[in-house]
Order: sequence, then structure tokens, then C-alpha cells
Amino acid sequence: MRYRLAYLLAIWFGCGRFPKMPGTAGTIGAIPLYLILARGGPLAIAVGAAVVILVGVWAATEVVRKTGLKDPQIVCIDEVAGVLVTLIAVPAHWRGIVAGVVLFRIFDQLKPWPRAGRKTCAKGGA
Repeated sequence: MRYRLAYLLAIWFGCGRFPKMPGTAGTIGAIPLYLILARGGPLAIAVGAAVVILVGVWAATEVVRKTGLKDPQIVCIDEVAGVLVTLIAVPAHWRGIVAGVVLFRIFDQLKPWPRAGRKTCAKGGA
């Protein structure tokens, strides 16, 4: 039962099973939660994002343990958390949501600097 709950959350209620672009599906799947949270303003969205991050770490870890895969493509709760963090700063109307989602997906795909594991200074320091 515990794993089933973790799996359901990690794939964000089925979005991660989308055959093409499960990350994009997860991002779009986060919009209903955003719309509920947006009624409470940016603080509610931030708290919701924090909860999704905490739950997501647990759920994704459970799925990784069970599957043995380092980064299972079906896990998309990280996209849910990421787009919620992005949407904290956008106006709560359709243009803001579309802009936030599109920019989030572009940056998620490009993974701009600073990337994990890269040195940040020319001399090799942190």
C-alpha cells in the first residue's frame, strides 16, 4: 500500500505514464493543484510547492528503490514541484500560467548554468 501511494504520487496520478514527454504531462498535470492553491495567493502556492517537494522526495525515492533505475522517466513529481515554484511569481490568470509553464519547460530542457557537478569559478573554486 505504501509503495502504491508513492508510485501514484511520483507519476503524478498517471501523468508520468504518458508515452511521449511525461515531464511536460506532469507540468500540465500540476495546473489543477496550482489553480486551487492560487486562491490563497503566493504564500499558499509556496507552501503547496514545499509540501510537494517533501512528498516528492519520498515518493521518487520509493520508486527508484523499487525499479532500480537512477532516474525513471515516469517520475514527474519533480516537474510538479518545479512548476509550482515557478508559478509563485506569475499573475494568476491564463497568460501568466501559460508563460510560466512554457518558460519552466524551456529551462527544464536546456538546464542552464549553473549545472550540478560543474565548477563555478575559472580557477576551480566554489
